[in-house]
Amino acid sequence: MIMAATKKSLMNVDAATPATTRPATMPAENESLPTLIGRLGEDIMDLVNSQLALLKVEIREEANTYARGVAMIAFGAAVAVVGFALLNVAIAFAVSTLFAQANFSQPASYALGFLVTGGFYLLVGAIVVLVVKNQLTKQNLVPKRSVQELRKDKEWLKNEL
Repeated sequence: MIMAATKKSLMNVDAATPATTRPATMPAENESLPTLIGRLGEDIMDLVNSQLALLKVEIREEANTYARGVAMIAFGAAVAVVGFALLNVAIAFAVSTLFAQANFSQPASYALGFLVTGGFYLLVGAIVVLVVKNQLTKQNLVPKRSVQELRKDKEWLKNEL
């Protein structure tokens, strides 16, 4: 909600400009060249300030996305560790009973049960981490709207100067 309000206020930059600022398309006939150049400088500064504000909002959005992704990776890793530590013991003892019938010694049966179960949980944890990592790599770090606006402004300045 807060981010949407910020974007909305950025889109209404014209509404926030002072009433003394006149649109560039309506120059007064009696204004001198230094006054027009000064006003052009003010307009350029307003444009740069609004572009920087938009860039800050976009960077904040991207940072929030990555923070959520990192939190999910940490959660997945914690689940994998807890699963490895707790369920591995119980399942390893259950699996070791399968090896007990193969006439292995009891320690060897336990060792094989723990190896099989531990490998399974490591695989599950790795899959969770890789899936979330791949989702994060699909995020684009370049703020598209700011780059597009800067290109438009560059073309506008070329045409004006």
